[in-house]
Amino acid sequence: MQQYINPRFVYHGEGALDALKTLKGKKAMVCIGGGSIKRNGYLDIILGNLHEAGIETQLIEGIESDPSVTTVMEGAKAMEEFGPDWIVAVGGGSPIDAAKAMWIKYEYPEITFEEMCKVFGLPELRKKAQFCAIPTTSGTGTEVTAFSIITDYEKGIKYPIADFEITPDVAIVDPALVATLPAKLVAFTGMDALTHSIESYVSTAHSVYTDAMGLHAIKLIQENLVYSYSGDQEARAIMHDAQDLAGMAFSSGLLGIVHSMAHKTGAAFKDGHIIHGAANAMYLPKVIKFNAGDKGTAARFAQIADSINLGGLTTVDKVENLIGWCEELNHLMNIPMAINEYGQGGLKVEPGKGFVTEEEFESKKADIAANALLDACTGANPRPIDQKQMEKMLTCCYYDEEVLF
Repeated sequence: MQQYINPRFVYHGEGALDALKTLKGKKAMVCIGGGSIKRNGYLDIILGNLHEAGIETQLIEGIESDPSVTTVMEGAKAMEEFGPDWIVAVGGGSPIDAAKAMWIKYEYPEITFEEMCKVFGLPELRKKAQFCAIPTTSGTGTEVTAFSIITDYEKGIKYPIADFEITPDVAIVDPALVATLPAKLVAFTGMDALTHSIESYVSTAHSVYTDAMGLHAIKLIQENLVYSYSGDQEARAIMHDAQDLAGMAFSSGLLGIVHSMAHKTGAAFKDGHIIHGAANAMYLPKVIKFNAGDKGTAARFAQIADSINLGGLTTVDKVENLIGWCEELNHLMNIPMAINEYGQGGLKVEPGKGFVTEEEFESKKADIAANALLDACTGANPRPIDQKQMEKMLTCCYYDEEVLF
């Protein structure tokens, strides 16, 4: 038996923020990241709509990229003091993911972070509050998913929290909130959405429901991502819906080792972070090649290629065309192809000039591989992978080498 779970309500399209006026409650804790949501005036609109609904509000602001365990614990304490019956999370993946984890701790103050990370092992939520998510980027899909990614900076590891209990009750997908996204962020989040769609389509947990969402998301991404990157507002609005569909696909269909490696390399290196969407973009072509070593999975990759008319007479041809298309997207949007050309902030630099030195990479590779094997996403990868293979995969992703195993 399988299950397919989405938020009860998804409000999308122009003016979707007005849905906040319909919420029923007394208090809402509004969780945000940096100052952009304030500067562009949308925080005022969000708070105004909540006040129109008769809901008192309080802010948790300044949630950082790659939110930490400390941020989660501090936010949960603030929630406990305020006592909200709604948590409204606004931002990219980081504020929404952090707010999901805060929600767990708010509902169960005695729970530890380690207990929160037990895959699909959370107690029942919504005894104190419901959850509304409002994305301001087009990639993570976290507004409709059962996942949250929190970073333990002492260990240098990102931990996914996975449980359908943290699927938001309400998602508000308003294209106005992504109209002014920087091009680089459009590229990284768009490739994150593509990775969600492709990984969920071939995962061991896919179903006819997730397949439908994933394939249509891929089609929309093919037709609109590069145009959105170039500033086309109609394409950008479509991408905002496409990433939401991708989120629905992977929330129930799960992911694979692209995400396992992205989680475990993101905060592993001393001189900076590898942005999640950029990591996915770099690793995706290599993982497609590896997973296509399984005949059944290769056939599913071929189905993706057929669905977006990439051509090819044989399964092998179709898989190579899919890989080539993913690599072309990276080139068109100036995304690094490998870790050794990943500069600060995702800047593409000459191979060997990235901030992750060869010495540091090689010294940490075995530990990163071991942690990636334990990641929650690895279990749904369609082709089994062991420690030695994971180390080889990481090597290919560092040096941009061809996957031949």
